[in-house]
Parts: sequence; C-alpha cells; structure tokens
Amino acid sequence: MTLAIDFGDIEQAARRLSGVAHRTPVMRSRQADERCGASVFFKCENFQRMGAFKFRGAYNALSSFTPEQRRAGAIAFSSGNHAQAVALSAQLLGMPAVIVMPKDAPQIKLDATRGYLQGLPRSEVLLFDRYSEDREALCRRVADERGMTMIPPFDHPLVMAGQGTAALELIDEVGALDALLVCVGGGGLIAGCAVAAKHRLPEIAVFGVEPEAGNDVQRSLQRGEIVHIDTPRTIADGAQTQACGRLTFPVIQALVSGVLTVNDAQLVATMRFFASRMKLVVEPTGCLAAAALLEGAIELRGARVGVIVSGGNIDLPRYGALLQGMV
Repeated sequence: MTLAIDFGDIEQAARRLSGVAHRTPVMRSRQADERCGASVFFKCENFQRMGAFKFRGAYNALSSFTPEQRRAGAIAFSSGNHAQAVALSAQLLGMPAVIVMPKDAPQIKLDATRGYLQGLPRSEVLLFDRYSEDREALCRRVADERGMTMIPPFDHPLVMAGQGTAALELIDEVGALDALLVCVGGGGLIAGCAVAAKHRLPEIAVFGVEPEAGNDVQRSLQRGEIVHIDTPRTIADGAQTQACGRLTFPVIQALVSGVLTVNDAQLVATMRFFASRMKLVVEPTGCLAAAALLEGAIELRGARVGVIVSGGNIDLPRYGALLQGMV
C-alpha cells in the first residue's frame, strides 16, 4: 500500500522550513530518567514559532501555494494551534487567511490568531460551536465562496510532512532511540514523525498517546477501520478530534506500534512536573506523550526514549488553576 507521504517529502519540508522554523531544543531531566528508568529526550516544540509544532506543517503547506492560490489565500479550521500556525504563515508569506475556530478556544490562542491576521487583506477569525456545528462543512462553504485553499489541521500530505521534521531533528541531534512517544489528535504529527523515525531507525517503536476520553485512534487500530466518536470532553483541547484522517490512519496502521491513553489528572500531574522540575510551560495536549511515560502508561526501562512535547499555548489563569487543582 502506498502511504500519503514518504521520507523524501519530509526532507523537502525540512528544506522549506530551514531558516524559518525554529530548531527547537532537546531537553533532559535527571528526575525523569530516574522516575522512568530510561534515558529520556524531550523535543520541546513549545519553543517553536507560535508555541507549537503546528507551524511546521502550516508553513510547509502555505509556502507550496501557486501564485494564484496565494492571491486568494488560505482557510483553516482549528481549536487553536493550527489556527495560529496558518495565520502566522500567511503573515510571513503575505497572503490572506480566514480561520474557523471554536467559540470556547483558549483566549490566548484566539488573541494570537487575530494578532497574526492583523493587517492582512480579507482576513478574519470565524467562530463556531464545536459541540453543535460542523467545522469542516463551514470551512468548505467559505472556501468555495471566496476561492480560498483549505488547509486541514492534519489530513494533508504537506502538513503531515512538515510535522515529521520534528522527529527528524530529534534523531539527527541525539542519535539512536529505542522508542518515540507522540501525542495524537487527528494523526498528522504522529504520521509524519513515524515516517521520519522509521526511515532513520527501522527498529524504533513509535507509540501514540491520546486522551482517555477521546481514544478514537486506539479504537480505530483495534477495529482496523476509522472510528468516529463524539467530541471528547478533555482538557487536552488540541486532541478533541472526532476521528483521525483518511490519510493519517494508514500511516499509523503501517508504522505505529500502538496507541496509549492518559486521563486529565495525569496530564495535570505532568504539567506540574514540567513546571516544577524543568521550568517549562506546557499545555495539556503537549503533555500527552510525556504523561504516558511519567505516569506509567508504558514502561520502557533501560531504553533511550524520545518524547515530543507538542506545545505550550495555554491561558495563564487556566494554567494556574489547573496546577492548583481548581479545575
């Protein structure tokens, strides 16, 4: 079976992103190593432009537009990080962008997206209710009306390839790994990372991690077909997807060893670990992969383990409330 992307697509994305995306740091923690009995390497995408890995895929996609597409602009739907990524990429490339976002998206993500769009012609944020409206249908309608190119948050070859550059950078920097843990929403990040990791290290085991309340990918793998669920209620807002993508799922089936789940309490505990031990602000979704390791959803004693820390965009009042156990 031919997959949507191959390693050559990720290499091409890396060239497009060179000098534009940040080469994010890989951080270590003695406490994490001792706690897990492993050598753990955290790829900190919370230090990426706009605060999350999503910039990689968005910029790779938008920078590939034809002149005609650039004139008409891009449209995207997102709970926040892909929204910011497309908006910032549009700003850097000087093209219009319309972003469809849920009304209850974190205020910091709404404000940042609007800020990136400021001054761009024919650009705006459109709000919808994630529990009662179909964001993709709304996005397609506006795209048809305005002639814009829709860039979905995960189910797109250029987006997937761009996200895969995070794993490529990690492995190029730290060398051989036995396992790689990656958060899972719609599957764009893990699909790209799995292609990159398996090409560089054929024996590596790649594991996805999703919220316990939204384990659609785990269930999809068990059933051998894409499972659709209601919008999950979880603090991991970036993983409140109802199903993985038609393009991402075959990659996950072919290259991912398994998908684990963690609950919201474990995400908060991991946020506290990052804040207290590593002095890092990480959003709940960004904690998914680390939580699986730190909270015992998987045991990888004696292994060299890569962990993608996917983002750090969270409203500070909510961040404080979560750390204090007030939410």
